[in-house]
Amino acid sequence: MSHTNSDPSPAPPSWPYCGEGVSPERPFGCPGIHVPGHTACLAHLPGPDRDAYLAGLTPGADIDHSGTPFTPSLLAALLDPLRDPATGHPHLGGALFASATFKGDAGFGSAIFEHVAGFRSAVFEGNAWFGSAAFKRDTAFALAAFKGQAEFEAATFEGDVGFWSATFERPTGFDSATFKGDTRFALATFKAVARFESTTFERPAVFTSATFNAGAVFDWATFEHVALFESATFQRDAWFGSSTFQNDAVFEAAAFERNAWLESATFERALRLGPLVCAEQVRLSGAVFGGPVILSIAARHLECRRPRWSSTAEVHLRYATVDFAHAVFEYPLTIAAEPDPFVLADGQQVAEGPLSGAPAAVRMASLRGVDAAHLVLADVDLSGCLFTGTVHLDQVRLEGTCSFATVPSGTRWRAGHPVRFTERRTLGEEHHWRARQPAAVPGWNATASGVGPVGPAQLAPVYRALRKAFEDGKNEPGAADFYYGEMEMRRHDRTGTSRAERGLLHSYWMLSGYGLRASRAVGWLAAAMLATIVLLMGFGLPNNDPKQEATGTVPAGGGKVTFEIGKDDAHNPTGNRFTGERFEKALNVTLNSVVFRSADQDLTTAGTYIEMTSRLTEPVLLGLAVLAVRNRVKR
Repeated sequence: MSHTNSDPSPAPPSWPYCGEGVSPERPFGCPGIHVPGHTACLAHLPGPDRDAYLAGLTPGADIDHSGTPFTPSLLAALLDPLRDPATGHPHLGGALFASATFKGDAGFGSAIFEHVAGFRSAVFEGNAWFGSAAFKRDTAFALAAFKGQAEFEAATFEGDVGFWSATFERPTGFDSATFKGDTRFALATFKAVARFESTTFERPAVFTSATFNAGAVFDWATFEHVALFESATFQRDAWFGSSTFQNDAVFEAAAFERNAWLESATFERALRLGPLVCAEQVRLSGAVFGGPVILSIAARHLECRRPRWSSTAEVHLRYATVDFAHAVFEYPLTIAAEPDPFVLADGQQVAEGPLSGAPAAVRMASLRGVDAAHLVLADVDLSGCLFTGTVHLDQVRLEGTCSFATVPSGTRWRAGHPVRFTERRTLGEEHHWRARQPAAVPGWNATASGVGPVGPAQLAPVYRALRKAFEDGKNEPGAADFYYGEMEMRRHDRTGTSRAERGLLHSYWMLSGYGLRASRAVGWLAAAMLATIVLLMGFGLPNNDPKQEATGTVPAGGGKVTFEIGKDDAHNPTGNRFTGERFEKALNVTLNSVVFRSADQDLTTAGTYIEMTSRLTEPVLLGLAVLAVRNRVKR
């Protein structure tokens, strides 16, 4: 039986290698390249030969020690003859350390690399110090493994630099570093905190498919060219605060498993941010967008306080609760909820990870301080949105299905008697205000945060503006609820509404629900008609209809006879007043009163006043009922 090993056999290095220390684990022995003129690497070169080689080095010399294992003392011995006498810092020409192993700390601080610097597949088992180093040509750290701390603070890379597929196991720092050529961290893995604070990228910065297992800090970084974070994974918080993107910033399919902080970041050109997935919060507060923007974000929270948009923008969201307070935008801005997962350019859906399975609804938390003249909201939940303080709210466009809060459903109890609210849409701020009243009806929700001292005086203009927005959008039936809310706030406003006006509004509310509750007006009309019928039967109709009598006198000598026609006074009823005949008469009088007509019916003095009152009140109630039906149909 034969066994096949699926692992490929290790290949020998492509350069002349030392071969010292052959073992089963290292079938080719030491991979260190030969020192020029010798058959061993620097680590295994005999002492006299090594000393002679090192003595021949001068600052700016080219060196190649690919595959060589370095101890701290050996590295120091190599760099000492290369130090510039004026500065004391290592000064190298071309430096190749491909596949080299640095078994302790590797100190290249303030070193100058005049030509190509190659650390491809190098292994740094201790800390790697490249602080303030200057790389004047292309630099390669591809596939390098940094097992200790890696510090490149204030380093300068004047050529292209590649860290693709590099692994950083401990904290890594590129603070204040400058990358003047193309920079590639594609497929790199940062297992600890990666710091790029105040770093400058003058050419494209590529972090495609990079993985940040711990925090990623890009605060105050400057990206002067394209910044690519496609398919990058941030398993902890990612900070881009106050960073500047002067060209395109691409975060397509990026995954943020915690928070993404882009506060006060500046995007100077057109931006397509996303689609990206963030398990917690994306913060764009204070960000500045100088060009057209398309944001596609799936996150639990999106904080956009005080951002500035200087061009058109589209914000496509899933799952998010959005705080848009004090946002400033001068051109149309659309916030839309996406019902389906985002799709990449290749047609594949973006994996939503921990967000999958949760309701994808988008909820607006606040629009306070926003000038809504150019704002379009599509299919978002506005039930908890704070509107007070929004400017030009009457010009906001509501597209699709934008839902609002509703009044408590069913029958509630207050002070021992039942209360039932007619269904209508309300503001979350009205919920909060009503829930704080001493005699609040259970069911009003006061869980919204940041509402502040908001009352009827502040809410009435908000309802009025939203009513106008619905009317301007040709949604007059939808505007009715906001007209009702406006009138409710005016009725409860004890600061801006006089007592007399509140009394009129209270009557208007009781009789017809501000001209919107036809059933209420019809009920009052039926009650008034019933009361009129009962009063007429009891007091308004006489016992019997008075008879007419004609009397006259015949002159003695003959001549013209003059008659006087009179009628008996109507007598107040006695006996059984509630009979079928009297009901018919009372009903006839009442029906005529409803349409403001006088019935041909004799009445008592009391009946005359009853009819007059009926002719004044019942046509008004009929008009309110007709108005309510018209308003519900038209609005």
